[in-house]
Amino acid sequence: MRRLLRRAARGNLRLLINAVNLGEVYYRLLQTAGAERANERLALLRHLPIEVCPVRETLALSAARIKAAHPISYADAFAVATAKSERARLATGDPEILALPRPLVSVVKLQRI
Repeated sequence: MRRLLRRAARGNLRLLINAVNLGEVYYRLLQTAGAERANERLALLRHLPIEVCPVRETLALSAARIKAAHPISYADAFAVATAKSERARLATGDPEILALPRPLVSVVKLQRI
């Protein structure tokens, strides 16, 4: 992910997250780090070269179709739907997304360290 962030900071790559997945990151931070640290980390995240995409009805319906057809979480379906709508590759280490068929989504596999 650091490599992707560096490329985005140089203007060589566009990084996106939709509002649903941003909320997912935030609630996990709240659960694991508490409100104060979660808010600090959210502030740091907002300074990264990552564009937050709004969730429009078309994206929500696309995510719903993906969720109905594949054994993934609804939030993961939003990530896949966003990648599809933007004709982008999805950077993830999530095993559920990595198990999806390649015609559905193209991924950049992130390694956990």
